[in-house]
Amino acid sequence: MEADGEIAEILAAPDGAWTVDVAADPAWEAALPEWRAVVAKVAAAAQPAIAEALAEAGCLGACEIALLLADDATIRDLNRDWREKDSATNVLSFATWWDDDCPAPPAGAPVHLGDIAVARETVFAEAERDGTLPADHFAHLVLHGVLHLLGYDHIEDDEAAAMERLETDLLRGLGIADPHAADLVHGDPRDD
Repeated sequence: MEADGEIAEILAAPDGAWTVDVAADPAWEAALPEWRAVVAKVAAAAQPAIAEALAEAGCLGACEIALLLADDATIRDLNRDWREKDSATNVLSFATWWDDDCPAPPAGAPVHLGDIAVARETVFAEAERDGTLPADHFAHLVLHGVLHLLGYDHIEDDEAAAMERLETDLLRGLGIADPHAADLVHGDPRDD
């Protein structure tokens, strides 16, 4: 269901390797007008990791991600309904492409990696708390969500270390400082 004034856009790589189908609360436009450029940069930076994960699974071709840019109340509802946690969080990811219950795409159609949802107020509060630029924190959270869609996790310490190393490397390529330096960890550590 599309809310009044909701922004609906599809961002795509020039070579067609990826698309991001975005639904955004209009407040994102005022709060972070450069969100489109940030999403495009993150998708391009993550493309090699995405291609590698898909190739390992025997899936070749383009991919797509659905991205919801919402407010904290919407993310709280999603977190409660899907994770049984009645609170907002910074980012949620719902992987579909490697889920046995999700049907394979028709021949030639892009592989739908899954859905990512980002909470605006939480992004800005965490950026202020951590002394980072909101656009950089937003980039980190979108990338974090993409990596979850690819199967990365941070439940176990070794998994967390691998995920954080990849995040740090990819963000460095975007000119964004290591978000894990000095134990800066997104939201509630090991909980999203």
